[in-house]
Amino acid sequence: MNQAVIFDMDGVICHTNPYHSKAFKIFFEKRNVFPSEEEFAQHMYGKNNSYILSHFLGRKIEGQELLELEDEKERLFREIYQHHVDPVPGFLEFLQKLKVNNFKTGVATSAPLLNLELIAGKLNLFEHFESILASEHVNKHKPDPEVYLKSSENLAIEPGRCVVFEDSFSGVMAAKNAGMKVVGVLTSHTKDELPECQHYIRDYRGMNSTFIQDILHS
Repeated sequence: MNQAVIFDMDGVICHTNPYHSKAFKIFFEKRNVFPSEEEFAQHMYGKNNSYILSHFLGRKIEGQELLELEDEKERLFREIYQHHVDPVPGFLEFLQKLKVNNFKTGVATSAPLLNLELIAGKLNLFEHFESILASEHVNKHKPDPEVYLKSSENLAIEPGRCVVFEDSFSGVMAAKNAGMKVVGVLTSHTKDELPECQHYIRDYRGMNSTFIQDILHS
């Protein structure tokens, strides 16, 4: 089938943001920085680590320092989350329906590959995806469309035949900038906090491949 569905990971496959919050709180507390949940919602969810660390530490974090701090925080996240990996309700069933109906599927995340390996490994997802991209595979982060355009190339499906599931402002913009249809997943933000999408869902329960056909033809 000449159609594809591409999923972001955090907030789309699994609702990881509460655990990223826990990891960042531990990380920042060590540095006497105490962000509120409101600040996290505005400056963490859907943002890359360079932005998050620079914002909360109050200076530009880049180069080797960024790599070291990012590694420290992401290790904290994996230590916490490894015992709580749980997909958004209905996701696994929806993915299975897509594969039965011969859709190509991919994952395109701004998270490190080790995070993707943790989640995809626990949920046995790798065998179902024809394209797997994490932060190490791109030079420009969302809202730049690079990760989605690369996914399109990997899947050999033109962008206009791809439907993306995203939960963040920058993620939705990346997919739209790539010329793809977007479904907003309302795990982390409200509908009003996201750019306009073709459709919005809270979870995947009851969804099937006909839904994707409707989105592509909308």
